Formats: sequence, C-alpha cells, structure tokens
Amino acid sequence: MAPQREWLEKDYYKILGVAEDAPAKDITKAFRRLARKHHPDAAGGDEERFKEVQAAYDVVGNSEKRAEYDEVRRLGASGFGAFGPDSGFASGPGGFQVRVEDLSDLGGLGDLLGGLFGRGRRNDAGFGNAGFRGGTPPPIRGVDQQAELHLGFMEAVEGVTTTVNLTSDELGPNGVERRTRQVKVRIPAGVADGQTIRLPGKGGSGRNGGPPGDLIVKVHVAPHELFGREGRNLIITVPITFPEAALGANVKVPTLDGSTVTLKVPPGTPSGKTFRVRGRGVKSKRATGDLLVTVDVVVPTELSDAERKAIEELAEVTDWSPRERSRA
Repeated sequence: MAPQREWLEKDYYKILGVAEDAPAKDITKAFRRLARKHHPDAAGGDEERFKEVQAAYDVVGNSEKRAEYDEVRRLGASGFGAFGPDSGFASGPGGFQVRVEDLSDLGGLGDLLGGLFGRGRRNDAGFGNAGFRGGTPPPIRGVDQQAELHLGFMEAVEGVTTTVNLTSDELGPNGVERRTRQVKVRIPAGVADGQTIRLPGKGGSGRNGGPPGDLIVKVHVAPHELFGREGRNLIITVPITFPEAALGANVKVPTLDGSTVTLKVPPGTPSGKTFRVRGRGVKSKRATGDLLVTVDVVVPTELSDAERKAIEELAEVTDWSPRERSRA
C-alpha cells in the first residue's frame, strides 16, 4: 500500500491520540509516550501497534508531510467519497479507494491528486512516475532546524567559525531517543544582536534522497565595555572639560582596533553633540560603518582654589544668560 493511499484510510491524529490542530510539541510528546509503551523490547510491547504509531508520526511529525496529509484528508472529506461507483471513488470494506486515472475530467483537481498519489504519467524527460499502488516514494526535504548562538562583541564584529548543538528525536533500540549532534557553522563578520542567519543544508536530513533542510541561527551578542552598535556604526561617548567645549580642542578618541583617532572639537560645542568619524565602524561584505562620537561636557564636583578663582572671574565678566530666551 502506497503511503499516500494509506493517508486516506487512516487517521494518524487518532492513532496518536491528539487533535488535528495539535501543536508539533504535543504530537512529539504523544509519540514518545506511545513509542515507549508499545516498543517490542518493552514489557507488554506490541510490535504492530508500535509500527502504526511510528508510521503516524513519520507523517504528522513532519511539517511538510503533515500539510500534504491534511490537504488529502480535507479533499476526501469534502464529498468525493459520496460519489457513485463510476466516479473513481468508493467507500467500502476495502477502505476509501481512489482511481486517479478517472479524474482527467476534473481538470486541475485531477492533476493535484495525480501528483499526490503518484499517477503514472510520463514527464518531459520520458520517465514515468511511480504508480499508485507502489513504486519508489518521492524524495522529502529535511525539516528546517533552529538554534541560538551567543557571541562576544568582537566575534560578532569580525566573524567566527564555531559549532552549535542540535537535538532531534530518533528511533533507537530503547524506543524514541533524543540525540544531539554538533554542526559547524560560519558566522559572517558584522552580524548584529538579534539577527537570524539561514545556513542552507545544515538542518534535518532529507528522506528518500531528498535534500537536507536549513539551519536558522538566532545570534545574541554580548555588550562591549566602551562601544555600542547601531547597525554597522559604532557609538561611543567621550567626556570633555568645559574649557575644551568652550575654546575648542583636539581630543583623542579610542577605536575598536585599539588605536586612536583625533577628533577636532570646535569652539562652543554643546554637551551631547555627536561627531561622525567615517570608516571606523563595523566592516561587512557590503560596506563599512562609521564611528559616532558623542561628547559629554563634565562639570567638576571639586575645585582647587585656582580653579574656583578663575571661574569666579569668568562669572564676573559674563554678561549674558542662556535663560534669556525663556523669560516671559
């Protein structure tokens, strides 16, 4: 019996004891429980029941096959089984039977069911598909898998080759076992915190010669003690004195590679002003970001006698107020 024909005759959700809209985690939980109970090596195990549970999980435990299974069941439940004996559908002691070759007059629906049930038709290359009652099952792409990766700030900036651990449920001699495998991945330079990266072919293995799925990695980046990030731009706050802000100054600013750049602060610079140093941000294949420097004018909390005298003299000769515009 071809697996697709069996889809019409067996309710895999009922076999697993779950609802048709059950989330994937509930389906996996039910499968593990039943597999442990009915495994041939377990006390009171039932090999036939175990195979039935395994077959059900092979379909509804795979997101792509589950979608196909649901569609086939939906089409069967929409009234095809009520057609007469000449319609190509029959429901009787032998189960729900379909003669796909009789559906040519149904247009696109016939093509859809023909593809699902493997109707013998020659393709453009001259090769026939597997027949309804047997033949090689079609290749099935592996499922996409997800993982989370924690990187240091510099690892994210420079890129890194590392490994992630992936877990999957596999059938072993003691029933369903959760197994872990390590996958080597290359994280490109410039990856940002919270970014997801799709790595083709690094996910679950395909079946029947199908290609593997992808691995989707969500990256978490640790903060830096000096620098922050806005996309490819690095950000830093540099303290300056009041005389430097008022008179102007050349200020040394650290960069991510350990060197410094000289920032020219013009006279009269207010606290919170941001300057852009081009090309000193995060490098990626597409572009290089900038270094954004925000100056913070620091007011001293303790003054020497000379400093206090100088500030008092400044106050005496200052004939303007920043609050003039706020007066009514």
